[in-house]
Amino acid sequence: MEGSTLDRRPPQAAPPSNGFRRALLLVERVTKEAVWDCRMCGQCILHSTGLSCPMRCPKNLRNGPCGGTLQNGNCEVVPEMKCVWVSAWEGSRRMPLWRDHILHVEPPVDWRLQGTSSWENLVTGRDRHVPSGWTGQRPGDLEPRA
Repeated sequence: MEGSTLDRRPPQAAPPSNGFRRALLLVERVTKEAVWDCRMCGQCILHSTGLSCPMRCPKNLRNGPCGGTLQNGNCEVVPEMKCVWVSAWEGSRRMPLWRDHILHVEPPVDWRLQGTSSWENLVTGRDRHVPSGWTGQRPGDLEPRA
């Protein structure tokens, strides 16, 4: 029955209500902060970093260690803290599905998404925006660009 109320679909998914957004953000924040010490960057790449949040790095490095990692694997900025990227590498080796994603170069952080839900941003595609001039891999690409 073409044209029936069962057949009509909105041309585009309606944006979630503010109440739903707040609830989603609260659940994500509570869960991810407790489990992964998440910094709520809005562009989560935990699966690519061995379930270690790279935004915990005191230098906010999203693509690997700074080169100042101490011999014991700790951070040069906060010597009593294990380097986030040492933890990321070790975690990635235990992940059968995404173990090599740590080798992909991630685009720069879009700081406009700080404090927003990465789950919502993933669904809406907001986390796939990259700055003009970026020639590397884009979020969601399965293979690095040539």
